[in-house]
Formats: sequence, structure tokens, C-alpha cells
Amino acid sequence: MPTFDEVARVHTDLTDEDLAWLSLLMADWQIIADLSFADLVLWLPDKEGSGWWAAGQMRPTTGPTALLDDVLGMFLPTGRRPLLDAAYAQGRVVREGDPEWRDDVPVRVETIPVRREDRVIAVIGRNTNLLGVRTPSRLELSYLQTAGDLTRMISHGHFPVPGTRSDHTDTPRVGDGFVRVDATGRVVYSSPNATSVFRRLGHTGDLSGHLLADLVRTLVPPRRRPDEETLSAVLGGRINRDSEVESAGVALILRSIPLRPQGEHIGALILVRDVTELRRRDRELVTKDATIREIHHRVKNNLQTVAALLRLQARRMDTPDARAALEEAVRRVGSIAIVHETLSEAVEEHVEFDEVADRLCRMVTEVSAIGQHVRVERSGSFGVLSSEMATALAMVLTEVLQNAVEHGFSAGESGRITVDARRLVGRLHVTVEDDGQGLPPGFDPDAVNLGLSIVRTLVESELDGQFEMGPAHAPLTSGTRVGIDVPVD
Repeated sequence: MPTFDEVARVHTDLTDEDLAWLSLLMADWQIIADLSFADLVLWLPDKEGSGWWAAGQMRPTTGPTALLDDVLGMFLPTGRRPLLDAAYAQGRVVREGDPEWRDDVPVRVETIPVRREDRVIAVIGRNTNLLGVRTPSRLELSYLQTAGDLTRMISHGHFPVPGTRSDHTDTPRVGDGFVRVDATGRVVYSSPNATSVFRRLGHTGDLSGHLLADLVRTLVPPRRRPDEETLSAVLGGRINRDSEVESAGVALILRSIPLRPQGEHIGALILVRDVTELRRRDRELVTKDATIREIHHRVKNNLQTVAALLRLQARRMDTPDARAALEEAVRRVGSIAIVHETLSEAVEEHVEFDEVADRLCRMVTEVSAIGQHVRVERSGSFGVLSSEMATALAMVLTEVLQNAVEHGFSAGESGRITVDARRLVGRLHVTVEDDGQGLPPGFDPDAVNLGLSIVRTLVESELDGQFEMGPAHAPLTSGTRVGIDVPVD
């Protein structure tokens, strides 16, 4: 199924500004579909003038759909739907005509011109399933009246409002709570859901007749509400904006949409949503994230303490082999500590591994007497890795780099090690190559030291990847090349 951008850019000659206006409209048109109890289809004029392309579709959540199949990407030649042609040519809402029958369902079709500045750039088809129409209640009449005001605003270029959107996750929808206020900000009608929301805030009785801004001032302490100017503007229905208030553990988001069907302000639609539970979960997530980061911080501190103890013990060892073993353990613990330090500073349980790799490269050369004259360079990018993968890969990289330093170069000898990382088709390819002495004659990759044994186990078992080791590639005439290939999300 094509996207809005694909349809618009391939089949129309609308400008980027026109497309931005239409995108802004579609960010809000769920509200219009719900208030209208109707399906909406956005039709764009073909660049050759030969017909119409369906570039967007929205079904109502308040009533039955009139369009059983998706129409996105459909083409209608000029003359097939006269209402579309008339709305575009005349720049007015067109409602004439008998209902259409689609899949044994009578459908009333209306067309609304979408005006930007002084041009009609598209047409919205509003399709109402007449089998779902019943004797309208006061709620339905209020919905339909407000839908009519908004459609007239669209046809006159007064809606959408630039710089505002309602497609983020916590913005109120029509079914959450509907309030209609007049030009003074006094409540004309409130839906049962909206009344219930305000009762949870502490109000008793009906909302009708109350100045909404004054009512909220009596229910919400000043520290729990926006500044007075914003409160009056939003709840008075004078600006298109969201605002949030909280009192006695109850949190509400209020969305104001001023109504100007003929250009003059006549009132506003106020949508209300109780987000108390959502905010409680947000606080829990923040607390959880902070706790996780603190745990990583403490693990890092504990690992550094372990490394310090091992380092002290190594200094007291008289046997060179024992001292070397403890120093290797210090490096291994240190590599894991670096990952936990990075996680303690991250918002999520994922790691930008490039920073970790650079720190490991510096650590390996700084703690080794041989490595003082060896330069380690990184190219490419590891990208973002999960904490589990980052920990294992940090160990692997530490061991490979340490092996290259200790076995590839002699004391005082200068050299170069390159670390190259590439992500291709769901896999991470890492190559560590040095220009040192190379592999000894008769090297057996299966009969390796403890470090490479750790590497092979981590790569093949923990990371479900592949590990290979051999001579460096041209143009290097000597040295060793290690290849690591692991899957990534």
C-alpha cells in the first residue's frame, strides 16, 4: 500500500508547503472523522488534471465504517465522482446527491475542499454509513455541529492551525471527553465522559453554564496548573493548544481547538483526557530507569574495586606468570566495568559501542609496557548494541587487542593496530588487524591460549557468531588478522 508521500510526489504537482499543510491536517482529522461518525478520504488532484488520487484514509471510532476496503492509492478519473469535481472547482462543501450503495450499505457522500491560502489544493470525501444513523441525541447533535464548523474552517483555510499537532500519544480524543464552549469560554455542552473526568477532579454537578477556566481554578491549586494567561487562553478556547493540570492525584490533559467557521471566533472544542494512570506509569518508568542506572553505576564501582584488589595482589606476586595472570584478570574486569559505566549514563539498556571500543583501545595500550609504542585506530561504526551483547563484545575486543599487543610486537617496537566495524544486512563485521610479527610457524587456531579460548567461546556461544584468525591481508606484508561476524538486531 503506498504512503501519502509516495502518492503525492509521484502523481501530483503539489508543493512541499502544500504537502506540509495536508500532513498537518491528517494529524488532526481523526477528530473530524469521530465528530462526523464518518470515514474520511483525502483526494489529491492528478498533475495532468485527469482525475483524483486517494492519498489518505481515516475511519471513525464513534460509528460503523462506510468503507470496508482500503482505498489508499486508488485513482478516480474526472467525472466519475462529480461531487469531487464540484468541491474543487467551486471551493465549497458539496452535499447534493442521493446516497450511494456500497456492499448493500447506503452511504451519504459529502466533499470538502481543502484550502491553503487562496488555493484549493485537495478535497476530503466524507462517507457516512446511513445504517448507523439513528435519532440523534444531544451528544450526537453537538458532535455533528462541531464537525460542521471544522469542515467549514477547512474549506476557508482556517484549519489546521500551523505549528500544532494532535497525533502524539497522550493527546485527548473525542471519545475521552468532549466539551463545547461559547465565545466567552462558558460551557455549552459536555459529554458524559467529560463530566465524569471533571468529577474525578472534584467537581460535582453538570459543567454546563460554567466558565471552564474559572472552574478549573477552583479545582486545581496554582502550582498544579499552567500560568494564568495560558489557562485562560486554552480553557477559554482562544488558542489551539494542549495543557495539563493535576490535583489530588488526578491528572488531566485538555486540548483546545478554537472554532471560526466564517473567520469569526464563535467558541471552541475542548477535548479532555484523564491521564492519571499514564502519568503514574511514567513516574514508575523514570524511577525504574534511575534505579537501573544506579545499579549499573554500583556494579561499575564494585568491578573497579575488584580490579584494584587484583592489581594490588599482582604487585605482591614474585612469580612473573602469576603476576601476568592477575594483570590479565584486571583488564578483563576493567572492560566489563567500562560497559557498565556507559550503561549508567544511558537512558535505555542499549550502548553506543563506538565510545566503549575507543576506551578499550586506549586501556589496552596504556596498561601494557609493550603497548606504549603501539597505535590503535578505529574505522567504521559498531552502532547501538544491547547491554548483553555489549558486555560480551567488550570482553572479546579486549582479549583480541591485548593478544595483538603482547604477541604481535616486542618491547619498544612501534606498530599499528586497526579496528574496523561494519554493519551489513543484520550482521556486525569486526576486523582487528596489526602489522606486527604475525602468527608463529605451525600456528594451530584450536590450540590457543586462555584469552583466545575466551574469545572463541564468547563469539560462538554467547553471540552466536563466527570467529576466524589468520595472516594479515595485503598491503600488509606481516601481521595478524582477526575476523568476528555476529548477528545484530
